[in-house]
Amino acid sequence: MGRIERFTCPSTFSVVARDPGNGDFGVAVQSKFIAVGAVVPWAKAGIGAIATQAWGNVSFGPNGLKMLEEGLSAQETLLKLLAGDSQRERRQVAIVDAKGQVAVHTGKECMDWAGHRTGSGYSCQGNILASSKVVESMAKAYEDTRGDLIDKLLQTLTAGQAAGGDRRGQQSAALLIVREKGGYEGWTDRYVDLRFDEHPTPIEELKRVFKIYDMTMLSREDPKYLLTIDRDITIQLQRDLKKLGIYSGSINGVFDDSTKKALSNFIGINNFENKMRDDGRIWKSVLGYLEEAAKRA
Repeated sequence: MGRIERFTCPSTFSVVARDPGNGDFGVAVQSKFIAVGAVVPWAKAGIGAIATQAWGNVSFGPNGLKMLEEGLSAQETLLKLLAGDSQRERRQVAIVDAKGQVAVHTGKECMDWAGHRTGSGYSCQGNILASSKVVESMAKAYEDTRGDLIDKLLQTLTAGQAAGGDRRGQQSAALLIVREKGGYEGWTDRYVDLRFDEHPTPIEELKRVFKIYDMTMLSREDPKYLLTIDRDITIQLQRDLKKLGIYSGSINGVFDDSTKKALSNFIGINNFENKMRDDGRIWKSVLGYLEEAAKRA
């Protein structure tokens, strides 16, 4: 009989990073493990980010952030956490601090393939992976992806999965980005906090729902994607809004008060108030979302 491996830990691949431009911290993770977002990612605005995995020691999250807040560097924090842990060789942990310094540990007893790749302000790591290509592809994606930290982390996860990911498959994924007063109405630092605890393709689901979250909660769309509401766009709006039962007027290409009211109602129904315009222009994302909604109707 062959050797039986006991997978009773969040074996996973993840990326931790700090945006050097605005100081945001983030962690993105995927695993063949239930609710990995409740275990692996930890971050605090202005302080740092931590991923604790393999035979994960969850206390590394809050304890490590406390050490970083007290002024310890990523490396000092890592060494202190590991020094008090008798199971350190079964752990994998990565830390990035407020200066963008990175420290990472892959224990000798982590299940193959296990390892990490680091770069300026980020670390990609994983265990029970298909091969070393997983973290190599992740690191390349992180460095090559243009955009903000959200774009880079999502593309890094996608690249890791495309390279084989967790060799046992997929189950859960999470994306955590922290920013000072970045949460809803500025009450928390949770700029983005999304997780899928059980799904056959959690990374794709994470990206799908993030698109809606982005439109609802964030304001990061480039103004170049603002479109002037001309006759053709008005006809499209009227047709789609009518199909959804929100508009009852004529499809005449005139952006009149009834059309404006119907569009405003659509935006309100979907909680896209941050995308509301009163200057005769519309975000391309809103137009696209309306078109897709009408197709599904």
